[in-house]
Amino acid sequence: MADTSAYRPGELEAESERAENRTRWLLSLPAVLIIICFAAGPLLVMVVYSFLTPGDYGNVKWEFSLEGWMNTVVQRDIFDDTLMWADAHLTIFWRSFSLSIITTVLTLVFGLPTAWFIATQPPGRRELWLFLVTVPFWSNLLVRTIAIQELIRNEGVINLVLLRLGIIDAPLQMMFTDFAIAFGMTYVFLPLMVLPIYAAVDKLDFRLVEAAHDLYATRWAAFRRVILPLIKPGIIAGSILVFIPSLGAYVTPRVLGGGKNLMFGNLIELQFGAGRNWPLGAALSLMLMTAVMIALIYYVRVTSRERADG
Repeated sequence: MADTSAYRPGELEAESERAENRTRWLLSLPAVLIIICFAAGPLLVMVVYSFLTPGDYGNVKWEFSLEGWMNTVVQRDIFDDTLMWADAHLTIFWRSFSLSIITTVLTLVFGLPTAWFIATQPPGRRELWLFLVTVPFWSNLLVRTIAIQELIRNEGVINLVLLRLGIIDAPLQMMFTDFAIAFGMTYVFLPLMVLPIYAAVDKLDFRLVEAAHDLYATRWAAFRRVILPLIKPGIIAGSILVFIPSLGAYVTPRVLGGGKNLMFGNLIELQFGAGRNWPLGAALSLMLMTAVMIALIYYVRVTSRERADG
């Protein structure tokens, strides 16, 4: 045991704090090592692979090259070796971004009223409604996607009902379209929007809403000036939770979009699979991770500003 007689009171407190910090670091060391090995390690492999040359049959050649990064947006003509825009990649980029935005907006449109309805129910019923919202998470994502497929295919429930009612004469082609992908992702990710908004609405002080009505505010004005600013953190959190997995979705676009309506995740898988261009796949993966990081940084900055404003 160290001799503490030579320390002044302030120095003794500082030394105690340093010892406590060292203990915390030692206790967290196993978790830090796990993060380095299983998170930072694979990421480092992707960074290295993105600057190498693709192998003849997959894998990589240990030769430095920037072709992987260049091929994300441009490609070389097979005849004269000139550079041109990679139209297929840019189309997939735009489809992934636009469908992710559409999915986020649709889940917000349906999720906000749902969360409000659940939060305004008597306490005894809220658990039941939350249970029903989370039930889809109990099944596999592929099973849920196939269930959507049974609804929108040519012989599915929606077309069958419309035909029986005489609204249409022939089945609507909904499968293997962007509509099918947006419809499926909206259903799959809707609970991720409902739960954060419900948590924000549940903490809402409804006396403020009553005060707004007492001051002759209309329902729209009370919602825009009182309710919306208070539940905005929940809306932002739900939007981030929906947008990020939508941007990298693989199963739902693969099943509902077919082989011609690819999204970012499908393009990455294609490069590591049939394309056998691992550096390009690694570069695309890092681009997707960068987009996700930007969204997370935006969320952190917004929530930090909200906390600073009280």
